[in-house]
Amino acid sequence: MTKNDALVKYCLRIGDTSLIWGQRMAEWCSKGPVLEEDIALSNIGLDLLGQSRTMLTYAGEIEGKGRTENDFAFKRLEREFLNSLLSERPNGHFGDTVARNLFLSAFSLHFYKALKDSTDTTISAFAAKSLKEVTYHLRHSGEWMIRLGDGTEESHHKIQQSVNDLWEYTQDLFAMNEVDEILISEKIAIDLNTIKPLWNDTINEVLERATLTRPEDSFMQKGSLNGMHSEVLGHLLTEMQFLPRAYPDAKW
Repeated sequence: MTKNDALVKYCLRIGDTSLIWGQRMAEWCSKGPVLEEDIALSNIGLDLLGQSRTMLTYAGEIEGKGRTENDFAFKRLEREFLNSLLSERPNGHFGDTVARNLFLSAFSLHFYKALKDSTDTTISAFAAKSLKEVTYHLRHSGEWMIRLGDGTEESHHKIQQSVNDLWEYTQDLFAMNEVDEILISEKIAIDLNTIKPLWNDTINEVLERATLTRPEDSFMQKGSLNGMHSEVLGHLLTEMQFLPRAYPDAKW
């Protein structure tokens, strides 16, 4: 694998996670528990889609085959996507979304803090800009986690169940392969082993304040780096890609 091939996959990995997670957040539009949260969730989705556009566009430029952000988003098959397994999990109830967002936002915060020192100037600038957005995303999900966990008996029970149900997908965030090895040697990518302790500290702090119990690591799902996804991604892509595939020559 060449450096360029690795860089394309790295950008797709970042862009795909933001794209799929952003699509999930867009599903909350007009369905939030209150108007203010409806707007907040939709705005988080817009931030994520903006991040995705940057990385998918850059992947196309590096690849040099004329593919655009739209080609990557709407014309690839399920097994070609490299998004994290956690990002594709269904919204479920509000607590499910809060827990998923906490895990992903905590990872994004520490990841982008490190990635802004990348020797690739485009990725470095992207990380610095995205860091401002994910800082808010983490604060939003963390505050809701505490409010629900330390709230009523029912809210505590539901958010604990959300944490338990999603926990098995969290270790996929830290998976690495040959792509990482090549780009770490070039000081472009980040060794995720350095991110994991920071993520653990953030998650532990929020769970403690929320009076929630951190689940034990048991069977932990992985496979996103090889295009192995759960069935829910196929359903999401069917909806997301329908119009561009039905009218491939349409101009929007």
